[in-house]
Amino acid sequence: MRTFIALTLALGIVGGSSISHAHDHEAKASMDIVDTAVAAGSFGTLVAAVQAADLVDTLKGEGPFTVFAPTDEAFAKLPEGTVENLLKPENKAQLQAVLTYHVIAGKVMAADVVNLTSAETVQGQSITITVGEEGVTVDNAKVIKTDIETSNGVIHVIDSVILPAAE
Repeated sequence: MRTFIALTLALGIVGGSSISHAHDHEAKASMDIVDTAVAAGSFGTLVAAVQAADLVDTLKGEGPFTVFAPTDEAFAKLPEGTVENLLKPENKAQLQAVLTYHVIAGKVMAADVVNLTSAETVQGQSITITVGEEGVTVDNAKVIKTDIETSNGVIHVIDSVILPAAE
């Protein structure tokens, strides 16, 4: 079963990818993580948060990075006012912690993710990775699209925002 899931993820079937989408991957591989997220059009909240947290230069850096990127819909699932509160200048450190919790140093492709049970984030805490018949989850957020290659890493799309444990 694990091999089937790995193959499914590696082929991008979980994310509904098609052959034409593979061409998009090649075109976007010349763009960094931030530019790829902007071009996708479904990560507006994430991009705004990265800008507010002063993490743009970091995510445009050499890397490589693996980003578990929540969509705008994922951010919309948070309790009302959460995003607005995190975007306030006085909450910059908390926003940075939340965002860096979505990032792993190194390029970890879907075929590699399915062999992991956890991974240390740039924030410092580890995320839990679960592989099951329904696919892969990262701290209970479902991975809905995988292996979006960029010039400085890879993006895996998740359906929920994951939050580090309070310290």
